[in-house]
Amino acid sequence: MALTSKDFDDAPAVGTTREELQEAVRRWMEANEKAEATGDWSYLAACYTEDAEYRWTLGPGEEFVARGRQQIAEWAVGEQMAGLEGWTYPYQEVLIDEKKGQVVGFWRQVSPFKREDGSEIAVAGVGCSWFKYGGDYKWKWQRDVFDLMSVFSAFSEVAAQGNLSEPLKHKLHTVGRGKLMNGHERTTPKPTMGSRVKQGAAMAKVFLLGK
Repeated sequence: MALTSKDFDDAPAVGTTREELQEAVRRWMEANEKAEATGDWSYLAACYTEDAEYRWTLGPGEEFVARGRQQIAEWAVGEQMAGLEGWTYPYQEVLIDEKKGQVVGFWRQVSPFKREDGSEIAVAGVGCSWFKYGGDYKWKWQRDVFDLMSVFSAFSEVAAQGNLSEPLKHKLHTVGRGKLMNGHERTTPKPTMGSRVKQGAAMAKVFLLGK
């Protein structure tokens, strides 16, 4: 399923003022802070329009998609956030474009666990959320961008400490068996075993021989 211009609607938000978008962001941040404090991310569901769409990429050929507020509540801020209690997602910067009615926020993903040297276990780098305003201080769509390999690296550190939550273990086990969770969709045909072996051999040749 290829992405289309519909997925990146940049039409101006009619009648949107910068002050209105700033208030939408303030309410969003308030909901995030409440979710982090309680471990209940369902507070965020009220920040979306009834027909909103929420997406992020899960790697080559696969995306997470929640269509409508109900799926966002049940899947995006429900199942997907289960087991991440105690994790925080502090925003580093927020950019507002009132002409297009869009907002981009950059955030970190920080676990509640520390290494032996006292440093925090966190996902390397920053992720971002790209929002389209839908009126009434709610988002029409959201697309998240983050480094999935860095997420798995942080999970691996937490797992090595014996601190990986049971819901996270279950989700990773499900993904590891090649099963699709709610909201997970293939965007290209799943590669055959033969094509994966061929691709792996080609990359091994490059890494080992430089050819």
